[in-house]
Amino acid sequence: MVGRAFGSGNVARVREVRIQDEAERAEQPLRRRSPQAAARPARGRSLRRIVGLVLLLPALALGFLLAMALVYSAVTPPSTLMLGRWAVLKPVDRQSVALAAISPHLVQAVIASEDQRFCLHAGVDWGALRDVVDDEEGPSRGASTISMQTVKNVFLWPGRSVLRKGLEIPLALATDALWGKRRMLEVYLNVAEWGEGVFGAETAAQRWFGKPARDLTRGEAALLAAVLPNPILRNPALPSRGVRAQAARIQARMNGVGGLMGCLKR
Repeated sequence: MVGRAFGSGNVARVREVRIQDEAERAEQPLRRRSPQAAARPARGRSLRRIVGLVLLLPALALGFLLAMALVYSAVTPPSTLMLGRWAVLKPVDRQSVALAAISPHLVQAVIASEDQRFCLHAGVDWGALRDVVDDEEGPSRGASTISMQTVKNVFLWPGRSVLRKGLEIPLALATDALWGKRRMLEVYLNVAEWGEGVFGAETAAQRWFGKPARDLTRGEAALLAAVLPNPILRNPALPSRGVRAQAARIQARMNGVGGLMGCLKR
């Protein structure tokens, strides 16, 4: 009986030793881990969060801009250049008017000068954009439509960058669909810069020709369109030889765009 009891005790001790050994082996990997190794998963999670936020920010910015575009479908917006001038206490002269209060000559001249396919594309002229990308002189040439210029003026910043163009293209597509062509051109003609602190067709007509925008002649409209690429250095009231030549070319092109303006009808 003593032998049997002794044998049972030994078995129990062996089992206890085995359990302790297994527990120690399970604890060994935890003991070997350094503080640096323990911190690696936390750093990895933080890095993933940062990358996620970086990828999320453009989507949030685009969503915010589209919400503003919805507001601006009914309210004439300021341009970012106007906001910049206000921020540094510089004067801004702008009188907003409806498209119906702007001379059809100016509408034709701007389309002839800036975007002859305005009524044919959905905000982005992909053919012109491909031509610029394929052309070795692409950076010196433009493929911006009136829709792209409008969203740049209203939502984005001047200058060239891949980031700005990456925002400009989807914004132009979305805003063109949201506003429609008539509203798009109306906003463009009310935010375009026509001189130092001079914004919008109505203010430009009053400043340079002493008349409302609805009364602009064909020649005056072509001169205003001719100075749009560089309105600070070009004066439509005192045009240089180059501006007069450009205005003459615009007048010649105006005859060809009249039949392509059906998208502007109510």
